[in-house]
Amino acid sequence: MSNTNERAVLTDVTGGIATVTLNKPWKLNAWDTPMRAEIAEVLRGWNKDARVRAVVMTGAGDRAFSAGQDLDETEKFQSGNDGANWFESWRGFYNSIRDLDKPCLAALNGVAAGSAFQAAMLTDVRVGHPGVRMGQAEINSGIPSVTGPMLMLPRIGLSRTIELTLTGRMMDATECCAVGLIHYLVDRPEELMSRTREVAEMMAAKPAMAMRLTKARFRQVTQPAFDEAFANGGVYQAEAFASGEPQAAMRVFFAERAARRKARAEAQGKG
Repeated sequence: MSNTNERAVLTDVTGGIATVTLNKPWKLNAWDTPMRAEIAEVLRGWNKDARVRAVVMTGAGDRAFSAGQDLDETEKFQSGNDGANWFESWRGFYNSIRDLDKPCLAALNGVAAGSAFQAAMLTDVRVGHPGVRMGQAEINSGIPSVTGPMLMLPRIGLSRTIELTLTGRMMDATECCAVGLIHYLVDRPEELMSRTREVAEMMAAKPAMAMRLTKARFRQVTQPAFDEAFANGGVYQAEAFASGEPQAAMRVFFAERAARRKARAEAQGKG
């Protein structure tokens, strides 16, 4: 159940390691535009904070890092312009991760789907456990994939990028490790944060200028693809949302989810 009194984003800075926790476990930590804006503001602040030597992103609960876009927001879009403007809003959010001069790690505590999968790929190092599932599932919601394939291509190659994007298939932790999307895999979920912090502390101890300049070089060599995606991607989102197909797919998802919840409640009542 939701708790509107709880903050959507939790932060902590301990021993030079800053942790941002996505805190909507009742929604599998899915994010809407205000939540993304808050995360971006936090990351930009930490990038200027001398106390912070490394950043960790994770999710609350034991089911999801994040399910990606909160479909309650996008289902309400009325026009192609809504879709194009929404797409453009991701640039600042992704830049807040890309622009970090400090090591950034993802502690993957469960599902990372769609835009959350993309955000995880933008981190420098990813730590997971056997229950993690990751993938580019946007097509299942009627959303054309633009930034996802752009990020997947240099990481896992064209063939697998096409297959994952067009099927919307989710990879398990073993496959994610095999293709290099998870760098460290712990045996049990309760070991995740300690292992992530261990790696974060190791990276935080590296010479700060060398870290900053090396990360700047990575941004430089990946910038053309990033710019191309945002220069052209809005056209695809505008056409998709103008057609109403994504909104219809989302309504089907909501109906199926409601039916599943009703069936579970009835089964529990009989028990």
